[in-house]
Amino acid sequence: MNSFTDTELSTYQKDGFLVARSLFSEEEINLLGQTARSDNAMDQSSAARDDGQGNAVRLALWNHPGDGIYGMYARCHRIVDRVEQLLDDEAYHYHSKMVLKDAKVGGAWTWHQDYGYWYQNGVLFPNLCSVMIAVDKATVENGCMQVIKGSHHMGRVNHILSGDQAGADMERVEEAKKHLDLIHVNMDPGDALFFHSNLLHSSAANESDHSRWAMICCYNAKSNNPYKDSHHPRYTKLEKVDDSKILQVGRNDASRAETQFADLNREDTSAKSLTEQSS
Repeated sequence: MNSFTDTELSTYQKDGFLVARSLFSEEEINLLGQTARSDNAMDQSSAARDDGQGNAVRLALWNHPGDGIYGMYARCHRIVDRVEQLLDDEAYHYHSKMVLKDAKVGGAWTWHQDYGYWYQNGVLFPNLCSVMIAVDKATVENGCMQVIKGSHHMGRVNHILSGDQAGADMERVEEAKKHLDLIHVNMDPGDALFFHSNLLHSSAANESDHSRWAMICCYNAKSNNPYKDSHHPRYTKLEKVDDSKILQVGRNDASRAETQFADLNREDTSAKSLTEQSS
């Protein structure tokens, strides 16, 4: 069954996130990790994002899912059918990214809401959902994601530029922590975290000896089509694929890495626009 139960849907609406344990098999996730780590195009297109604390996180991003293994993940029924339950609408692929948080040097992500970025792109409502798929084990030691449970009910909070990142108003964040639970989301490879675009989340720097790579697939609702152009796409029909395509494509060395990566330094202006608005 590629669907959440009523209880799971209720949990997502209340908490703003939901972890689907072992959503992907060991072979599926190993093929994803092997492809990403040997993908020269991903490595060359990745850009560092200064965390404002002297470290940086590497990130590679692509707008259209494509026909390689990354696209098979983003287009598979196992993910998209669940996302459409959460959005209560047809979902389209807003973009995907690989977060390359390397051992010892991977920087932090400051507290933020994804809608804090995407608001700048002409997206009128926060009816978007992201799915973070753990490629590596995620622990407190290697900088797993932290979320403030239920914080999506606060609505969008103000964001300012912090290094190269859009950071949420820390006065609001600290106040939210007094009223809501802070959760460290520990994950095993193959687990998937579904989370609301207004959920406050962050991650600490990776000071461990173990990398923490994760792929995040982001989706918008068809009815929430942006009212202006940006570096992320307007509504584009998402062609779903059978779950079996992950292994089928992943086992094909010739085609599994087919993806058109974005030039983050040139194209991604969501965070930088915060400086322009405040100046």
